Amino acid sequence: DSDHYQPAADARRFETWEYAWALVLGTGAASRYAQKIGLGRIHARACALAARMRRRLSKLDRVKVLDQGQELGAIVTASFEGHDPASLVYELRRRGINTSSQTRIDAVIDYDEKGVDGSLRISPHYFNTEDDLDALEGALMEIVRA
Repeated sequence: DSDHYQPAADARRFETWEYAWALVLGTGAASRYAQKIGLGRIHARACALAARMRRRLSKLDRVKVLDQGQELGAIVTASFEGHDPASLVYELRRRGINTSSQTRIDAVIDYDEKGVDGSLRISPHYFNTEDDLDALEGALMEIVRA
C-alpha cells in the first residue's frame, strides 16, 4: 500500500539506504591489525609520545600544558598565549600536521579553572615518530613567533 508506511521494529529501521561494505571490511582489517600489534602496546606507545610532547611544550614560553592527573592519556591539550587555537590548527594543517581545537564552550568549568579560553589538542598515535614530534614543535615555534 503506497499510502502506508511502517518502519521496521528493529535496528533495520536505521538502514535506510546503501550498506557501506568497504567501511565494514576496512574496520575489520584495522581491528585485526590492532590486535596483531597489541592494544596494550598501542596504548603505551601513544601515551609515551604524548608525555614527550607535554615535556617539550612545557619548556616553551607562553605555552600552558593543561593536562592534569596522575595518569594521563594520549591527548595533549595546551594553550598558547595570544594565539587562537583554531588558527593554530589551520596553520598546522597548512604544514601537513593534523590537530584539533576546543573552545571554552566545550569545557566551561575546566577552562575557567585553568584560566584559558580554549586549547590546541594534539593526539600522537603509535605510528608517529620522534621526527613527527620535532616537526610539530618546529612548526608551533614558527607559528607563534610570526
